[in-house]
Amino acid sequence: MIRVQQEDFDVSREIASLRAGDLSIGGICSFIGTVRELSGGAAISSMTLEHYPGMTERALSDIEAQACARWPLSGCLIIHRYGKLEPGDQIVLVVTASAHRQAAFDACQFLIDWLKTKAPFWKLEAGTDGADKHWVEANGSDTLAANRWDDTQDKT
Repeated sequence: MIRVQQEDFDVSREIASLRAGDLSIGGICSFIGTVRELSGGAAISSMTLEHYPGMTERALSDIEAQACARWPLSGCLIIHRYGKLEPGDQIVLVVTASAHRQAAFDACQFLIDWLKTKAPFWKLEAGTDGADKHWVEANGSDTLAANRWDDTQDKT
């Protein structure tokens, strides 16, 4: 399930809904991304996330389908927020559920690595003075983490 929304989410409620009535689930893995108060050592007052409705949901659905094809998941949830967020606010929730924990762990990490580097969201951070604004890009370690899931990469 994919949701792109401005509203905050309740993690407990979302996990309970995902697992409701499915007694085959043996492991649930979740990741919650939040807005940090510092970026590159500088204080920020907000982060504004932008996206293209329709395109974003299609891209997230495609990566969710890839995760479901790679691992035996009983359930998968991706919630990504957009709009102006402040330090401490929740940005993203990924929940994966499977009969066994390793599939849930791997699928959750795969989805987060992809979201961090390839999801069609644009993030604009504003400094505490409001004037210093810059677009956030994936860093080298994020790209390396995402590349390990790419079956087309030469692993030698």
